[in-house]
Amino acid sequence: MKSFIHPMAICESTKIGSGTCIWAFAHVLPGAQIGADCNINDGVFVENDVIVGDRVTVKCGVQLWDGIRLEDEVFVGPNATFANDPFPRSGKPPAEFAVTVVAHGASIGANATILPGINIGPGAMVGAGSVVTHDVPENAVVTGNPARIVGYAGTLLVPPASQVATSVDKSVLESTVAGVSLIHLPHVQDMRGQLAVAEIERDIPFVPARFFFVYAVPSNKVRGAHAHRSCEQLLVCVNGRVNVVVDDGKHREEVVLDAPRMGLHVPAMVWATEYQYSTDAVLMVLASQSYDPADYIRDYDEFIALVRAAS
Repeated sequence: MKSFIHPMAICESTKIGSGTCIWAFAHVLPGAQIGADCNINDGVFVENDVIVGDRVTVKCGVQLWDGIRLEDEVFVGPNATFANDPFPRSGKPPAEFAVTVVAHGASIGANATILPGINIGPGAMVGAGSVVTHDVPENAVVTGNPARIVGYAGTLLVPPASQVATSVDKSVLESTVAGVSLIHLPHVQDMRGQLAVAEIERDIPFVPARFFFVYAVPSNKVRGAHAHRSCEQLLVCVNGRVNVVVDDGKHREEVVLDAPRMGLHVPAMVWATEYQYSTDAVLMVLASQSYDPADYIRDYDEFIALVRAAS
């Protein structure tokens, strides 16, 4: 199927994929590359050093400047704005423009502004009117000015741990995410206060080799965002509240840890992200192995590739 160029469009590039439509009053410069089955709407301007993947939609009134990279299946809403020079001066372009990457499957809402050099992760969603000043993690939903993470796309929300602890009479609750479970730790309460305890070989599904605490995390910061090749972890929020997103490459759930008597077991090869820390949050993590940088998978695309290779 050939590409379609509207007679009122100006397309100077010969690198246009099959099935792509470029509509009226769009202008594509000679150096631009646009993939297959794209939809470039009215009034879009595409500069020379621009690469657009396959099945990308760019709505009306968008300008793609030098350095912009849109990967496959990206959606860019009407009048979204990209910048490529952090300190622009008339007649004084930089020696090299900043590169902004919108990864595959990501969406940018109408009138959002993306600052130079930003990476927007796979599957992320930028809310309409947001101003993106920092990189956006994979699958994150961001809104506001400056944009902050408010959730994760395609995530099943489960009741907070404190509600589960009082409403479900089970010692272990299985998740839809492979191998993940919410564990009731033994709990004692009387007039002197409350006590939660765990015996290593009975209540914890592995023998810990180390532990660490995460605390004093600003509410807009994200921790974790990685998987382990072989290490298992048990997460317990001993004070305050933190949201944990777990992802096995097929299913994704978000768990609110807000009770010291509940532990979240995260096995190997599960991507885990912690965010929305309360100001008083203290997260204790028990790990089955000593620290080993080689055990970490920090790139989400690499994680997905490993999951698919193992299935």
